[in-house]
Amino acid sequence: MIARLARQAMIGVTAAAIAGQAAAQVPAPVPTITPPAPTQPGPLAPVARAPVTLPTLSAAQARQLATLIADDEVAQGLRYSRRTDLDRLDGAALVRAALDHARAIRSGRLMPEDFQRDWGIRPPAYDPLPDFAAAVANDRLSAWVRALPPPYVGYDALVAGLARYHRIAADGGWPVVATAPVFGSRGPAVATLRARLAAEDPQVAKSGDTFDAALLDAVRRAQRRYGLNPVGTVGSQTMAALNVPVERRIRQIMANLERWRWLPPRLDQKRVQVNIAAAVLTAFDGDAPVMSMKAVTGRPGNETPMLISKINSIVINPPWNVPTSIATKELWPKERANPGYLKRNGFRVIDNGDGSKRLQQASERSALGRFKFDFPNDFAVYLHDTPAQSGFSRFDRLASHGCVRLEKPDELAKLLLRTTPEWQPDAIDAAVAAGKTVRARMAEPVTVYLLYWTAFASADGQVGFRDDPYGWDAKLAATIERRSQVQAQATT
Repeated sequence: MIARLARQAMIGVTAAAIAGQAAAQVPAPVPTITPPAPTQPGPLAPVARAPVTLPTLSAAQARQLATLIADDEVAQGLRYSRRTDLDRLDGAALVRAALDHARAIRSGRLMPEDFQRDWGIRPPAYDPLPDFAAAVANDRLSAWVRALPPPYVGYDALVAGLARYHRIAADGGWPVVATAPVFGSRGPAVATLRARLAAEDPQVAKSGDTFDAALLDAVRRAQRRYGLNPVGTVGSQTMAALNVPVERRIRQIMANLERWRWLPPRLDQKRVQVNIAAAVLTAFDGDAPVMSMKAVTGRPGNETPMLISKINSIVINPPWNVPTSIATKELWPKERANPGYLKRNGFRVIDNGDGSKRLQQASERSALGRFKFDFPNDFAVYLHDTPAQSGFSRFDRLASHGCVRLEKPDELAKLLLRTTPEWQPDAIDAAVAAGKTVRARMAEPVTVYLLYWTAFASADGQVGFRDDPYGWDAKLAATIERRSQVQAQATT
């Protein structure tokens, strides 16, 4: 509860900061992950606990618990609609349902076999029984339920956003924008557009059939929320985003809440976060973003995985050791079609000693540019520079083979190496200019989070959405609902 209260005082990336970056045509950053307030330094010694037996509920507690769980399952995105059988369960079944609910809220609804390989984050285990037994003994069930969710401001904001979208759905959703009106026009199409925007944006007047300056600003705000170019023109991309049904937006939020629940309960003060779906990197110092830049992430079919690792070194002037899959599918065919292609582009063929060959591109021509940020992982991905800067001008920046290309790698390298005495900015610049490949080992490794956020909210519950380029949201939301039904049957 202390951590829960502490995090409510920490706002993270405010709505104004997100809007300001969007106004500069930079997609909204990765949502803030605010670490809970520390309790004491150093690791805690294990505490021996006596076995805890399942508690017995009073009749009043059983009624209260049934209502709390039914409401909380919908509020936390574990179910689309409210469960109606809890008040008919006997005491033991209701206790099992409460414990299952607690595990799902704290550590996620998915079972280990539900995870795709490239969903490389696994939630920590959680045993809810001791705290639940104490809540029953002290008649504090409501406080126990409130303390279950992950201790992050971003999660709380998205829960508030989910409630808003459930209210929109209960009111009948929003109208379909079938015709794209233009600025200065009047008529039914403008009235429909206005009603559609007003459903999500409280600043929009609900009535009126004139496409005036206020409505133009509202269109631009919507385009920023959807990660589109905020030009104010209602084009095909804007219409497609506006016409996503509210029910699908709810399930998109449900999927993102589940991914929040996979995160560890305590995160490093200094960290680098990549929003894969929005293709944005943000460096944080505690609650405050200290650097943000555009990125290029994996195209569908070459997905950038979700993972947590530590950046421990930076390779300056790196060669590119071409992955076998890229060499086989792309580079060897180009050489066969156009002999000499490999040599002209700085590749050399290396004999592996077992009859096979691999390709390496020299640092002078390397597709990795001048910086490669290494961190151990099972997917052979990393952050890196790129000679191809034109890709950063696009709003849709999913174009890599799975690694993350960076808009400002020089600035990130200097930020991460600032506590490494031998690698201050002048030394970094000199190493780049020399052209030789060197590895700069960081005195203080920094945690990197590759995360897939397609829905994120400001403190007031205003939700921004991104496309689901990998199709992960629909699959995850369906799995959450299926698992909720299976677990409901298993606990009765």
